[in-house]
Amino acid sequence: MKLQAINLISKEKINLKNEILAGLTVSMTMIPESLSFAILAGLSPLTGLYAAFLMGIVTAFVGGRPGMVSGGAGATIVVLIALASSHGVEYLFAAVALAGLIQILVGAFKLGKFVRLIPQPVMYGFLNGLAIIIFMAQLKQFKTLNNGIETWMTGTPLLIMAGLTLLTVLIVLIFPKISKAVPASLVAIIVTFALVYFFDIHTKKVIDIASVSGAFPSFHIPNVPFSIETLKIIFPYASVMAAVGLIESLLTLNMVDEITNTKGSSNQEAVAQGIANMVNGFFAGMGGCAMVAQTLVNINAGARTKISAIVGALGILFVILVGGKVIEQIPMAALVGVMMMVAISTFQWGFLRLLTKMPKSDVLVGILVAAITVILHNLALAVFVGVIISALVFSWDNAKRIRARKSIAENGEKVYEIYGPLFFGSTSNFMDKFDMIEDPEHIIIDFQESRVVDMSAIETLKKLIQKYQDLNKKVTLRHLSPDCVRLLDNAKGFIEVDIEEDPTYKVMPKG
Repeated sequence: MKLQAINLISKEKINLKNEILAGLTVSMTMIPESLSFAILAGLSPLTGLYAAFLMGIVTAFVGGRPGMVSGGAGATIVVLIALASSHGVEYLFAAVALAGLIQILVGAFKLGKFVRLIPQPVMYGFLNGLAIIIFMAQLKQFKTLNNGIETWMTGTPLLIMAGLTLLTVLIVLIFPKISKAVPASLVAIIVTFALVYFFDIHTKKVIDIASVSGAFPSFHIPNVPFSIETLKIIFPYASVMAAVGLIESLLTLNMVDEITNTKGSSNQEAVAQGIANMVNGFFAGMGGCAMVAQTLVNINAGARTKISAIVGALGILFVILVGGKVIEQIPMAALVGVMMMVAISTFQWGFLRLLTKMPKSDVLVGILVAAITVILHNLALAVFVGVIISALVFSWDNAKRIRARKSIAENGEKVYEIYGPLFFGSTSNFMDKFDMIEDPEHIIIDFQESRVVDMSAIETLKKLIQKYQDLNKKVTLRHLSPDCVRLLDNAKGFIEVDIEEDPTYKVMPKG
């Protein structure tokens, strides 16, 4: 009975209308992005749509994060452009499948949790960088292709495109104040489409990018030699793609966690992303990961379950099989306006207000991560650099905090009470705390408020004890935590120390 009651409650909380409408909106916004990145990589437009469909449907069914949307993302395909151009599309499909396998292994070995260690300034930089990329990508739609050369629109075409984009933005801003029954972005797309269709306005449409009509994706083993040489070619690309895809996916997962006040499983998401990319590799998809912009569209439209992701994926499949001719007539201005609003909402404006209040190191990390993301389009490198700098700053701050309080016991022994962790960054300051020449024959180093963290700390203790022994003085370590004792036990033969055992207290059972 309790289980039935729980199921009924969970069903009541699902707003099916919001889920369906959000999914339809997501499919609308994902189509031009998938097409654009496929064309950018020199692939068939359908390769991008297949990736959008396969990533969305597979991650929804095999356990991806509810509310998240996955598709053929530019962050991952950009990594593979060089591979596709130098070795061909079949090698790209093989690399996508291998990247999926790597992601599955990351999830299986529960390594996804380490993404949660990414500092908040890195998150700010990641989101701000992506927001700028999304916005800048929309400006490219204001260009036209003349004799193979891209030029900016001018005159009437520019005014029409700008006017329709502004109309879309205004609808997205104003409609929520009128009603939240239907996602504002979907209303904006429909209104702009109707305006262009019924008034026969000549403007840039989806068909001007590429045709979106095709067949259901079919199983296809990548046509590459099954050899070590092939593995040497694709493995570097596959590993970078797997890293980029997981970083973007798990950072997106963290973002959804914060927005919805729930917690997703990073390892489960890693496995889901991996399976989806393996399927992509064997069904002629370009691969992908979680998509920040579409996820925000989905969440802002009220979606909280996997239903919206399934609807979005099926919507893309419907477009491929049946609705291509209609979708091809959607004005690009409508999709540009929606994506611009997504970019604006993605940007962490609070970061600008905190610039004068945050530590300078955090501000530097946030700006640097955003800059690398925007300039190099390399999310993995941006996050890696941000984490490394944050870790170095943290180590430096902790290194400065190690202190020693000195006192003389009644029996004449000198006691050094250490405060702060002893690790590679604080070893130099630690050594400076001791007065070896003036100290008595027996000193005690009390670690009750400290910890011996790493091999550098053990090496430092070894040097310190050796220096005291050279002066015929004895060193005793007191109040070491159990993990510190184990660390020193493991180093026996390398360092021999006199550890003062703490008394063990036992609670007598009641008679």
